[in-house]
Amino acid sequence: MGFSQIEQDAWGGFLGTYSRINRLIEEDLQNHSHITHVEFEILLRLSWEEGHRLRIQDLAAQSILTRSGVSRVVERLEKAGLVKREGASEDRRGAYAVLTEDGVARFQAAAQAHIAFVRQNFLSLFNDEELKQMSGFWKRLENQDRKNES
Repeated sequence: MGFSQIEQDAWGGFLGTYSRINRLIEEDLQNHSHITHVEFEILLRLSWEEGHRLRIQDLAAQSILTRSGVSRVVERLEKAGLVKREGASEDRRGAYAVLTEDGVARFQAAAQAHIAFVRQNFLSLFNDEELKQMSGFWKRLENQDRKNES
């Protein structure tokens, strides 16, 4: 027993689109900002946080990367002067990743170009009603994931 044709089209379309968009995003970020997609994701998540800081384990929980993968990305960003590590005073084993001023500036420049890229290559292909419906699909998947974690 395999996928029905409609299931195959839906799942195969998602996988193919994810792969294509991810590759295009990677190329675009490298071209204009000289950062990888996962580095951009870390900078993005830090930019959303109060004080631009987040525990590395929490970054990993929000990311597609493992904790050690996030630690390696944070290390690269630290060497580039975009992030610094701070020990967690509440837990000697934990550490925070903190966006530096250079990191904020580099992220803001990258984000402007990235937003234009996403609008051109993804969002512009759908009308507002379709985007609203798509948003509902992602929320449904996210809610399912939360149920499975409980």
